[in-house]
Amino acid sequence: MTLYINTAKINLINIAISNNGCILVEKKINTKQPQSEKILTGIQRLLKSKNIKLNQINKIQVENRGESFTGLRTGVAIANALGYALLIKVVNQFNNQSGNTKKFNIIKPIYSKEPNITVARKKF
Repeated sequence: MTLYINTAKINLINIAISNNGCILVEKKINTKQPQSEKILTGIQRLLKSKNIKLNQINKIQVENRGESFTGLRTGVAIANALGYALLIKVVNQFNNQSGNTKKFNIIKPIYSKEPNITVARKKF
């Protein structure tokens, strides 16, 4: 089974579980809170809704490009952490390929623009 994670859009989390290309369950979560506060509980509820155990997931597919700098980092970090913990492949959403052929690998986020996460300093 494959866990799909998409946090690339601002204020939206899309997670799904598929088996052999067929989507078993999908959930979209609109959130004004940071996505990091909702995604893990969303994944847990998604698994529980179909009585799927986390160790039944054998691949994680993550969206690694998008408009939300922080959301992208959150989704990719969670996908990489779960892949490491479960010793399973993490692939990017666009070409479904990982960076290497090991059991566990790291997917890097690809940002569409420079981050704008700090407040400009006043010049004195």
